[in-house]
Amino acid sequence: MRSIVLPVLQILSISLVVSSMAVAAEPADAKVGPNDWPWWRGPTRDGVARDSGAPVKWSATDNVAWKAAVPGRGHSSPTVVGPLVVMQTADETAKTQSVIAFDRKTGRKLWQTTINTGGFPDRIHRKNTHASPTVAADGSRLFAASYHHQGIHVTGLNMSGKILWQKHVGPFRPDQYKNGYAASPIVHGRNLIVLAECDDSSYMVSLDRATGKQVWRTPRPARISYSSPTLGMVAGRQQILISGCDRVAAFNPETGKGLWEVSATTMATSGTMVWHKDLVFASGGFPKAETVCIKADGSGKVVWKNTQKCYEQSMIVHGGYVYAMTDPGIVFCWRATDGKVMWRERLRGPISSSPVIAGGNIYMSNELGTTFVFKASPTKYIELGRNSLGNEVFSTPSICGGRVYARVAHLSAGQRREMLYCIGDKATASRR
Repeated sequence: MRSIVLPVLQILSISLVVSSMAVAAEPADAKVGPNDWPWWRGPTRDGVARDSGAPVKWSATDNVAWKAAVPGRGHSSPTVVGPLVVMQTADETAKTQSVIAFDRKTGRKLWQTTINTGGFPDRIHRKNTHASPTVAADGSRLFAASYHHQGIHVTGLNMSGKILWQKHVGPFRPDQYKNGYAASPIVHGRNLIVLAECDDSSYMVSLDRATGKQVWRTPRPARISYSSPTLGMVAGRQQILISGCDRVAAFNPETGKGLWEVSATTMATSGTMVWHKDLVFASGGFPKAETVCIKADGSGKVVWKNTQKCYEQSMIVHGGYVYAMTDPGIVFCWRATDGKVMWRERLRGPISSSPVIAGGNIYMSNELGTTFVFKASPTKYIELGRNSLGNEVFSTPSICGGRVYARVAHLSAGQRREMLYCIGDKATASRR
């Protein structure tokens, strides 16, 4: 009997060691490159690019390294990771949702994986799509959140487009405002954080990136809102920041427990929050308009606010100043600490895309296909470029490796074609 038991114990021991090694080998944090744009709003999650050499002028024929046709329709922004440029897209006729990948150097389509068929909502806002959330990447896997069959579903894929796991994280049945879903997921440590807010059942969940298994779940107010959560080191600690549902709130990313909450903004917001030191900024939305600055130390102090509205678009912070383009197309520069208006400039709206800053230059695109490039300067508006590409833009550009990746649509004679443009010198193709 002894001779049988010992080998079994040895096998169990070896199994435990192998299992332990497998867990230890699982990366705790995303392993993405310095020239990647791995998720919504870029590597620092606030629209700030590491890049300093991106072009400021282009057209459909000038400064385009490559372009690729994008099948279907979506507002998912380009995720650039390793050799891939990845997005979600949806075929509204076939009622399919998929993740599509292009070669970063050439624009060649590499693969397209269908992650859902059918179950589309019977109505969606004309400015939304069935593929609006941006794909998140951790260097070895891709994660897509989608709304179908009256629920929010998350799919994990490998870099070759193979589905690793799928998870139905909860119901999504917006009763009053059937405008669809838009929140992009967050990669944090070993986990993926997903937010769903509607006037039926709202929640935020954390899933294990390797398996899709739920780690924690936090209820949210039963109100419709569309903002993506973000994650930042604010007031000395990591905080998940969320606006909407008539409040601005922060959560512990490890546990999902609330850190603080302040009544502010409005019911529905779409922009992602930004921050500066111990201050956070939010704007929206519907039914009222408000931009607000809040002390993020848990004191609940509202530092300043005004009645300007950035509803669908996010804002951006640089050098202690907040830059925002409001819905009608007016750019504001506010001093972060007290909200003082440093300058304002009337451009042209409407705007749904969020700004990106690279090398001290701010890139803002309106819905008509014009991207304004101007200096992040608190003294005055200094325009560097005004670039037209397509005639419908809702997706936010991604800037990395000396290139701008822009998803735009061309509307002509009742036909709509989506394109992905890689803007920049062809010699920058090897920068990854």
